Amino acid sequence: MKFRAKIVDAACLNHFTRVSNMIAKLAKTCTLRISPDKLNFILSDKLANGGVSMWCELEQENFFSEFQMEGVSAENNEIYLELTSENLSRALKTAQNARALKIKLTNKHFPCLTVSVELLSVSSSSRIVTHDIPIKVIPRKLWKDLQEPVVPHPDVSIYLPVLKTMKSVVEKMRNISNHLVIEANLNGDLNLKIETELVCVTTHFKDLGNPPLASENASQDRNPEQMAEVHLDIRKLLQFLVGQQVNPTKALCNIVSNKMVHFDLLHEDVSLQYFIPALS
Repeated sequence: MKFRAKIVDAACLNHFTRVSNMIAKLAKTCTLRISPDKLNFILSDKLANGGVSMWCELEQENFFSEFQMEGVSAENNEIYLELTSENLSRALKTAQNARALKIKLTNKHFPCLTVSVELLSVSSSSRIVTHDIPIKVIPRKLWKDLQEPVVPHPDVSIYLPVLKTMKSVVEKMRNISNHLVIEANLNGDLNLKIETELVCVTTHFKDLGNPPLASENASQDRNPEQMAEVHLDIRKLLQFLVGQQVNPTKALCNIVSNKMVHFDLLHEDVSLQYFIPALS
């Protein structure tokens, strides 16, 4: 297996750093899947056991000026690595205002993802800062558990409000309860609700809009006013919202009643899917 890549464009480098920071906030450890045309950051906790799942996808040509990789074999031309997300994020923080960034797969007594940052010094000569990030190479037999999640057909699909606004609402609600109900309908209404023995609080978002396809698919047999709802651990929802560093160009919420909520976000050329299971 071989992998090396290089970023020289400042905007691409800043964007890649933002993605890395987001992943670090969403997942303590994650799987990095490297293929000839894409990078994926994957978190694959079992939804059935109450864990969240994540699938983040980057087109490599939108970030890297050089990109070379050789996978496990010609027919399985992919590499799967497990790493601590914070280690990658921390390494990239030193790359602000860098001239270039190189990432490669190395073996220094143990497998590493080596990040080399070329920085300009005051005297205009460059210096190299190198980070060796320990990784685990995931064997081929375990790849089947790390494929793109299948999205079940949602009862309601709705556009999300501004995520910063949603985050501040959920932060206040967390002070009252550990559980939250998120509900939406095909009239563009989304509600965040908490109910305890002492208090019931609901925040209403109106006229958010529904994706055209979602409305068409559901219109035959679903009353547009009817709410689809899912009961969530408020901390898992808040972790997702805290992880969003910039407001995405597209943000969708798909609700499968009483089973799960699926967030589908597009940040410029990075797509993120995030799954939170319902509380049993």
